[in-house]
Order: sequence, then structure tokens, then C-alpha cells
Amino acid sequence: MKHSSVLAVLLFALPAFAPIHAQAGPSQPDQTWLLDQSTLSYHMSHPMHEVDGVSHAARGKGVCHAGQCDFLVAAAVKSFDSGDSNRDLHMIQTSRGAQFPIVSVRLRLPQAALASPTLDCDIDVQFAGNTAHYSHVLFHQAIEGSAHHITGTVPATLTDFKIEAPTFLTIPIKNDIPVRVDMVWKPS
Repeated sequence: MKHSSVLAVLLFALPAFAPIHAQAGPSQPDQTWLLDQSTLSYHMSHPMHEVDGVSHAARGKGVCHAGQCDFLVAAAVKSFDSGDSNRDLHMIQTSRGAQFPIVSVRLRLPQAALASPTLDCDIDVQFAGNTAHYSHVLFHQAIEGSAHHITGTVPATLTDFKIEAPTFLTIPIKNDIPVRVDMVWKPS
């Protein structure tokens, strides 16, 4: 229950914290977006095996104001499933998931970009008690009616979040843990 309330605060507090940026030219109408569907998956690589952990439990909200959009996506760390409950428990321990139960991603982009097939985003990811910033992350967008289907990969690494690489047979996993994003957003 505690995790749900933290997630709710993150999602519904966004409009109060969204920065207001004036943009030259005609004003664009304010717009609110809700995350309708999501699949987030991380990829872990070790010389002995490859692992993907998947979550369909992300929630998100976006607010566009004065030509600038801020989107917030959040998921419980424990919602990622790799198909091995022991591995998932170790991932939660390694990433300090009990202390920091939510992974959140904040995207910023100009509102005019929402009509483009390619989105160039600045992203802040909060995970394991640390924040990593990624500039110019490209996402692909397909607009189907009012729905915006967004796909892409966040180039995350363990060192970005100060996580010591777990080992298997004394060999650490690779530092790269890219996160694949597949989301459908709809205006509310």
C-alpha cells in the first residue's frame, strides 16, 4: 500500500512541478496525457547468460504548457519479472529496492515535437537512490488516431546509478543495462 501511495504522489504532483517555458510564436493549448499501455524491459548480460526483466506496471502522466512538455513515468522496482524469482529478489536487493521502491523517468521535449515520428528527449531517471541524466535520447513515434505509440531505448548503465555489478561464478555482469521502452500515450 505504501508503494502505491508513493507512485500516486509522483504521478499527480507532476503538474505542480512542471517548469513553464515560454516559446516564441503562437501559444499552443495546454494538454494532458496519460500512459495507456506500457512495457519496460531491462537487459542484463553475463558471459554465461542473457536476462531480460519486464514490467507492464508503469503508470505515467504528461503535461504540456506554454510549448513545453514534461512526462513522468514510474514503476515499482518489484514489478520487473525476469522469469526467475530468485534473480528478481537479488535485483531488488542489489538496487536497494526496499529503500527506493520506485524507478521514475522524467522526459522533457517541445510540444511541437509531439507531431514528429522521432522524438529527441532529455531524460532524468531516478533509480536505486540516484539520478542519471541522458541528453538527446531518440524515441520513435507512431501516431494512430489520438494514441501515440512510443518506442526506444534508454542507454542506462550500473555505474550511472552507483550499483555494484552483481557476479555469477565470480564474474560480474556487464555494466550496460539498456532499458527498452514501449508505451502508448493518449490525451486525457
